[in-house]
Amino acid sequence: MIDAMAANTDSKLRANIIDKLLGIERGEYDAVAWSFAYFFCILSSYYLVRPVRETMAVGSGPQTIPYLFIGTFIAMMFATSIFGWIASRFPRRVFLPWVYLFFSANIAIFWVVFTQAIDSGESTIWLGRAYFVWVGVFNLFVVSVFWSFMADIYTREQGRRLFGIISAGGSVGAILGGIGTSAMVTTVGTHNMLPVAGVLLLLSLICITQLRKWVISEHADEVDETAASDKPLGGSAFAGITHMLSSNYFIAIAITSLIASTLGAALYMFAAELVEVEIPNVDERTRFFSNMNVAANLMTVMFQAFAVKQVVQRFGIGRALVLMPIVSAIGFALLAMDPVLAVVAILTVARRAVGFGFSKPGTDMLYSVVTPEEKYKTKNFIDTAIYRGGDVIGTWFIRSMSALGIAGISVVMIPIAVFWAFVSLWLGRDYKRRAKTLKTSGVE
Repeated sequence: MIDAMAANTDSKLRANIIDKLLGIERGEYDAVAWSFAYFFCILSSYYLVRPVRETMAVGSGPQTIPYLFIGTFIAMMFATSIFGWIASRFPRRVFLPWVYLFFSANIAIFWVVFTQAIDSGESTIWLGRAYFVWVGVFNLFVVSVFWSFMADIYTREQGRRLFGIISAGGSVGAILGGIGTSAMVTTVGTHNMLPVAGVLLLLSLICITQLRKWVISEHADEVDETAASDKPLGGSAFAGITHMLSSNYFIAIAITSLIASTLGAALYMFAAELVEVEIPNVDERTRFFSNMNVAANLMTVMFQAFAVKQVVQRFGIGRALVLMPIVSAIGFALLAMDPVLAVVAILTVARRAVGFGFSKPGTDMLYSVVTPEEKYKTKNFIDTAIYRGGDVIGTWFIRSMSALGIAGISVVMIPIAVFWAFVSLWLGRDYKRRAKTLKTSGVE
């Protein structure tokens, strides 16, 4: 009897420690587990196809990257308009699964076409360019829709506690996807990674179904106001644009997105230029990019699982968001002093780790104080079209300064990163103001 009581006490103690460490409360375990698995499937799928894209970009020639980003931006504008139209006319429970079915079908088509071209000995340069544009739409779209869904089903208080551990699911998936690519690509070939990615993306549909059931059980009395509602969001197909332009809050988020993608584009072009010279073998290039992804995601998952909740709750969202600009400023200063591939790789890994570890969960929390329509349409527009617009601006901006070299361009990036830090702090203050207003009005 005494042994049983002691065992029960130990079990409760361990559970309480886990609850406190991870921030999960009773009744949330199922939802968090399915959310974790959902993001795992998405990012493991993406990190199987991402190194393929990087390889295609290098093979196409670093000088074509600005044009590839223009193509991606144009495709993204069409995609966001179509998504806005669909979201206005169909309920969330309908259009969410169709997003993932659509992209899974795309992956299957690319795999078939790549296989036929390679088997027949045809050039894949233009096919690779089309694939590059498609991946640029795919990765932002599926992740943006995921976080719109998360902001829709969890309250602000839950988001501050749970988004870190949920983000860790994606990072674990990204790590395993990267390891899988690195281990298999030289054996099976770059294009044969695609079917595995398609299957993983389809598995996310099971997670969506289970989360919708959880929402119905948790909000049985107000199901029409949740993501399980049969009602469409309504509004205009272009509401994402109009909402953004009419709000300083959304404009500030868009500015941070533009700067983040501009600085990221600079590193991307630096890496493409240096890798072309230093790593001539195609599959070895894929392995290099995959290993870099694995390193970034190993760091990211530690931040997400154990640090995000602590930083956000103790210091606030604004200070969590400012970490990425600070790392960027320091990193570009180091790159200005030593512009070599190793420093580019280290800075890229550090920015991704801090970005996905703190900035991405923090930015997604910013949407917990807006309307459902804004969570899907405005967030999707900023996360996709605006971000890809930053790629276009960034690549042409970098290209216009090519005479300065990597070191000179890095110096220019430093004050841009500092400005980003100030905007991030403002966003944190405005989020706090909006959350306080909603709480006063009784909205949790």
